[in-house]
Amino acid sequence: MGNEITLRRARADEAGALSALAQRSKAHWGYDAEFMAAVRAELTYSAERLSEGLFVVAERDGEVLGFFGLDGTGPRGELSNLWVDPPHIGTGLGRLLWADAVRNARNMGWTELVLDAEPYAEGFYFAMGAREIGVVASGSLPGRTLRQLMFPLME
Repeated sequence: MGNEITLRRARADEAGALSALAQRSKAHWGYDAEFMAAVRAELTYSAERLSEGLFVVAERDGEVLGFFGLDGTGPRGELSNLWVDPPHIGTGLGRLLWADAVRNARNMGWTELVLDAEPYAEGFYFAMGAREIGVVASGSLPGRTLRQLMFPLME
């Protein structure tokens, strides 16, 4: 077993751990304390929130390494979250989570997957085949914008 990564649905009792992981992942990119305080609410998940969409965690030996969230009913759904714990950034875990998110979205019958990209993750999403479709306002910081990306799910 040892190095095996398991993907499974997030549990309601993991809301605090997933919130902490998302906040560590965001902070990894060097954002200051003021910025992190401004985005804290957006990166805090309740048990209720975890039940609203499809949240999937990647774990190894009981340790959660990352997670993603899908929201919507299609045909255009949203990748609302994809976070990798900093020690695992650059290990291929993000690609594994992305592939599972795409597989799940296709299984739900979606034809497009949209996301509002963290600026430091844009290169990853472009490498996965996403393309820019617009710009959206940040949900946490007035005046900040994010690129909105789309990934076609039709093969």
